[in-house]
This record gives sequence, structure tokens and C-alpha cells, in this order.
Amino acid sequence: MTNALFTEALNTFLGDGTRIVGASDNFRIIFVDEGVDTPVAATDDFLDDIATGARIAESANLGTPAVSGGAFDTDDVTVSAVTGAQFESIVLFKETGSDATSDLVAYYDTATGLPFTPSGGDVTVVVNGPGWYSL
Repeated sequence: MTNALFTEALNTFLGDGTRIVGASDNFRIIFVDEGVDTPVAATDDFLDDIATGARIAESANLGTPAVSGGAFDTDDVTVSAVTGAQFESIVLFKETGSDATSDLVAYYDTATGLPFTPSGGDVTVVVNGPGWYSL
């Protein structure tokens, strides 16, 4: 799969629900080992659709979420002391405190540096100039 927005997130953006607000929600990223589970943008909708064993590391809430000109952006993010298996993708999701209700938003597997093998150091994800995604 290549970089994509999850179908359920798109449906929400287009008026089928109000679960993802943008600037007022908490967003995080996870690093995913696709040797254990590969996210499927067409059918996965919540964090619990990604096997726990495939989740290598999770960020804290992303700083300064903003919506402008149809794009969603945040500050760059650093995930500290990342260990575990190689990961092949990054998933952006809305954090609700429950895996069963944390909406999957975007999937990235073509970012610079992927796949990545953690060595216990910090991993910094630099957000693209226009933001995480635009509609």
C-alpha cells in the first residue's frame, strides 16, 4: 500500500459523522511493524484494528494541531527511546483513551527513512511542509 487516508476518516471528513474535529482533538502516531500486521486503509477504522504486537512505539499527543486551507498540520514529533522490531509504516490517529474508539486517520509507508530499525534512540518525524494531509 502507499500513503493513504483511511476510508472511515474520509467518510467522516465528508459529513458521515463528527468524530474527527481536527484542531481540537488529540492526535498521535504509532510506528507499525508490517511483518506482524499491515494496516488496511479501506477497512481498518480504529486503533484496535492494528495488532498490539505490530505497534513498535507511540508518540505523545502531537503539538499545535491546526487546520488551514484544507490541510491538517502539527508540530514535528519526537518519539523517545524507540526499541523493538523494524517498522515499515507510520499511522496517524485520533487519541481518545480507548483503542476501540481511536480513529485511524492516515497511513504513511513512503516517508524518508522507512523502513526503520530502532536502536533505542529518539526518532523524529518531520511533518511535510503543507501538513500531514490535505483534502
